[in-house]
Amino acid sequence: MKIGVIGLKEAWSSEQLAEAVARKTGQKKMIFEMQDVRLDLPSGKAIVEGHDLSTFDALIIKKIGRQYSPDLLDRLEMLRMLEGRGVKIFSSPYSILRVLDRLTCTISLQLGNIPMPPTTITEDVDHALAAVEEYGEAVFKPLYSTKARGMFVLKPGPTARGTVEEYHKLYSTMYIQKTIDLNNSDLGIVFLGGEYLTTYARCKTTDSWNTTTVNGGKYAPIDPPQEIIDLAQKAQAIFNLDFTCVDVAITKDGPFIFEVSAFGGFRGLLEARGIDAASRYVDYVAKKVGA
Repeated sequence: MKIGVIGLKEAWSSEQLAEAVARKTGQKKMIFEMQDVRLDLPSGKAIVEGHDLSTFDALIIKKIGRQYSPDLLDRLEMLRMLEGRGVKIFSSPYSILRVLDRLTCTISLQLGNIPMPPTTITEDVDHALAAVEEYGEAVFKPLYSTKARGMFVLKPGPTARGTVEEYHKLYSTMYIQKTIDLNNSDLGIVFLGGEYLTTYARCKTTDSWNTTTVNGGKYAPIDPPQEIIDLAQKAQAIFNLDFTCVDVAITKDGPFIFEVSAFGGFRGLLEARGIDAASRYVDYVAKKVGA
C-alpha cells in the first residue's frame, strides 16, 4: 500500500500524519508540497521529487499551501485530475473545494438550513457600513483565511467608513458577520468518515475577540449535548469530508455554526482529549483503500 501526504514539510500536523502513514505501511515518510508538483496532460502523471503521484494507492490532503488564497483552488484542480484517473484521495478535492472558500462554505450551510450568525456579503462600501450599523458590531472576514488571520472587529463610528474603504482595496467582496458573544469559548466538533469522534473547546485566556490558539486560546475537553452534536453532524454531512472539525458557538440565542473545516485539526484532539488523530485517520484510509 503506497500512501502519500499532501502537506507542508516541517509543519506539525503534516509530519504527524506522514509518520503515522510510515508506521502503518512500513514505507518511508513522504510529504509532498503542491507547489513542487508538475501535472502532465494528457498523460495524467503528477511528478514530484522523483515520484509519480498518479501511481499511488492513496493521497491524504493535510494542507495544500502555507497561506489560504485562490491559488489553492488551482492546486485542488490538479488533485481532482488524479482522483478522476483513479487515485483515492482523502478528503476528495471536490469536497474541499466546497469549504475552502468561506463564501462557498457559508452558502452551502445556509442552503442546508444550518444556523449561522447574521452575515452580509457585498462589494459596496455603503452596504457594508449599513450592515455594521445594523449589527452594532461586526467581524470582517477574508474569504480565504484560517485561525482568524486578516479578520477584524468594527463598530459604527466616525472612522468606520475610512476603515471599510481601506479594507475594500484589499478585498473586493466583503464578508461581514455580526459579532457573537462566545461566552469565552467555542467548540470544535470532530468527525472521521462522517462519524462523530469527539469534541474539544477553545477557551479564551486573553481579551481577544476570538478563541484561536494564535491569539492565546487554549484547548479543553468538553462533552456537548447530543442535539449540538447532531447539528454539527448535519452541517458536515453537506460536504462529505473524510476528516473535519465543525466550529460551533453556544449562545443565549441558541447554537451557531461558524464553519466546517477543510482539513480539520489534530492538536486540539491530542491536547484536550489525548487522541492521536493522525493514527486514527490513517487507519481509516487504509481500511478504505484495502476495501
